[in-house]
Amino acid sequence: MEQQLIYTASPASALDDLTQRLGRPRCVIIADVNTAGLVLPVLTAESETAAAAPQIIIKSGDADKNLNELTGVWRQMDSLRLGRKDIVINVGGGVVTDLGGFAAATFKRGLRCINMPTTVLAAVDASVGGKTGINFNGVKNLVGTFTEPLATIISGRFFATLPPREILSGYAEIIKHSLLEDDRTFTSLLHHSPAEPAFSTAGLLPLIQTSVLTKKRICDADLRESGIRKALNFGHTAGHAFEALALRRQAPVPHGYAVAWGMVTEIILSHMLLNFPSEYVALLARYVTDNYGAFDLSCNDYPELLELMSHDKKNTDPEKINFTLLEAVGRPRIDCTADPERIKAALDIYRDFSGQ
Repeated sequence: MEQQLIYTASPASALDDLTQRLGRPRCVIIADVNTAGLVLPVLTAESETAAAAPQIIIKSGDADKNLNELTGVWRQMDSLRLGRKDIVINVGGGVVTDLGGFAAATFKRGLRCINMPTTVLAAVDASVGGKTGINFNGVKNLVGTFTEPLATIISGRFFATLPPREILSGYAEIIKHSLLEDDRTFTSLLHHSPAEPAFSTAGLLPLIQTSVLTKKRICDADLRESGIRKALNFGHTAGHAFEALALRRQAPVPHGYAVAWGMVTEIILSHMLLNFPSEYVALLARYVTDNYGAFDLSCNDYPELLELMSHDKKNTDPEKINFTLLEAVGRPRIDCTADPERIKAALDIYRDFSGQ
């Protein structure tokens, strides 16, 4: 069954309609501690499906997207005697859809799941495309599967209570998708900032729909990331390294912020290696610095960042670091490699742009 994308002002009704069409299977909800307090009371009050579903509550931080937390979910699934006809409903951000999706994909060799993302980041990234997984051995998303959910229910109702930091985090992925599309979409996004008081979360839904369609189009062409899907990793080789280094420092940063800094680093590499237009490099760097600040970085951090990049899943040669770069807006090039000196030079320029 192909993944359904459901955009709605009433997520509870959409969930009930969907499960009715599926024959009212037994369901279990996986949510994090924050979502459990903020979202589940409303969802269970309005949805018969949610009200009847047992709840498995997990920790909310990316540092907790680990084997110990996953094992706890498996144990609770076992105690509930879940079977292959049952459905897991993941309600939350990317940690929930990643870990909950992986738990569903692996328990009894695969249960069906529905994603209900409650953050902008999860709506445009983690909940669509079938990637599930956990962090392991200090490396982000090292263990996981490609398993598409039955459906993803996206509702702007969930975003109204998000702090600006969370909305900005998701907006970074929207910008990334625009860089894979065309310069008109890209430049239009940079005329707005979710950090501005006048920015309306209601205006996010059409941006999210456009962004999700870009991701879904690419994923449908290459579910298991053997080719063009690697384009979606733009900004992530450097971004995941920034994110992992922040975790090692015990000062975690939002995923979207790390991706924003990673995009600046990799768009600089794109200019160095592929002659990507310099005016767009400056435009993105200025926007990211103004809205996301800068990752605290010195040249002493370069060896550790390179070591973290060497673990990137796209790498096929242990001596080379693989990137997705851009020849132009809308023209990604996958499987690019850069030597350590080029990467260090790009990091130098990133620090200059961010005022470090």
